[in-house]
Amino acid sequence: MPSVAETSVPVVVQQHLDNADLLRSVRSVLVRAPHVGLDRLRRLDDRLAASLDGLAVAGDLGRRMSLQALAAPNRGTVFACAVAAIESRDPALLERLMSLTQAVPELRPGLVSAFGWVPATSLRGITRALLDSPNAFRRDVGLAACAMHHADPGDALSAAMTAAARDERPAEAAQAVVAAGKLGRRDLLSECLHGLSHPDACLRFVSARSALLLGERQASVQALTAMAQAIGPWRACAAVLVLKVLQREEADALLRSLAQDTGSARLLVRGIGAAGDVRHVPWLVDRMDDPALARLAGEAFSTITGLDLAAADLELKPPQGPARGAAPDPRDDPQDDDVAMDEDDGLPWPDGAGIGDWWQAHGARLPAGCCFAGGAVSPGHCVAVLKSAAQRQRIAAADHLALTAPGTPLFNVAAPVWRQLRLLSAMEA
Repeated sequence: MPSVAETSVPVVVQQHLDNADLLRSVRSVLVRAPHVGLDRLRRLDDRLAASLDGLAVAGDLGRRMSLQALAAPNRGTVFACAVAAIESRDPALLERLMSLTQAVPELRPGLVSAFGWVPATSLRGITRALLDSPNAFRRDVGLAACAMHHADPGDALSAAMTAAARDERPAEAAQAVVAAGKLGRRDLLSECLHGLSHPDACLRFVSARSALLLGERQASVQALTAMAQAIGPWRACAAVLVLKVLQREEADALLRSLAQDTGSARLLVRGIGAAGDVRHVPWLVDRMDDPALARLAGEAFSTITGLDLAAADLELKPPQGPARGAAPDPRDDPQDDDVAMDEDDGLPWPDGAGIGDWWQAHGARLPAGCCFAGGAVSPGHCVAVLKSAAQRQRIAAADHLALTAPGTPLFNVAAPVWRQLRLLSAMEA
């Protein structure tokens, strides 16, 4: 008969495996949530790290049980196994995971997020082997790892872009273009611009986004503006991004275009928040009386003014009855479909009357023109927002930072918090 210790240890290991699966899934949502800051994300990271450490300490038992979980894999189990394979230098397990995720593409985010989770030192040799692989899927994973760690892959990136374009593989070309934009590779700007005319909508969007991040302000702006005005899967992302760089007259024209489309009210609210023009704040305050737009209008107000509605006691109890839902917001990783969330989740219900009074008392103190989180857009201000704000404003701050200094890597707001804090300290210094 097995002892209590012999039966309890597998139970504990299974708990670590289940927790790693759950926490990785929760984290994939929280890294783009409007109400989650670095402190909360760090607590979750600590819990996730503890579960992964528990699997590592379990040794052979942890490995066996992790492998058993791969019989019915999901992103969380792939993530946990990949972290173990990388940190223990287990080539057989890593090979199995590569083959599995290539065969089952919906598991890819779990694998890629493991490469973003581990320290860069754990990837020495592994990433280079992926970049040198004749297999396009593995090269893509290597490029994603480099982008998440701000590690320039050198000629491997330009070679990947050339090969994907030559062989007409738009999905692979999109991955390389995304990496070029995130890494600030201005030498690859022409390759990014080449994708603007491709028939694949995803490749056109990521090409325009990367070109904009790399400092191009003509063709990319025209392409993103056109996407923002047309019905399509990248409309919202294009509008929110391009409004960060448009001059006032151009931004007003795009916002008027969105206002004429009665089905684009939510996008119009988001666009006003992205544009940051304080002239539109009274309109946002008026929208706070509409239950379908109230929370989003409150967030746009906070994005412009920097006011924390909850901290300022300017939130109300939720109204009775169901509120209108929101559509998922796609991201710029063309194969990451782990994005479904209501964009209103976590947002406070704004006290429109109280916020109107606050605006009357304090609005004149805000800078004219583009105002972001209560200040003019500048590198120092964006770093301050990255240190103190919630994730959705931090995503915007990362965009602003890259747009004001083309050629710098895009700050990874989804990286483990310890790595983000280290990078922010270096940026401040």
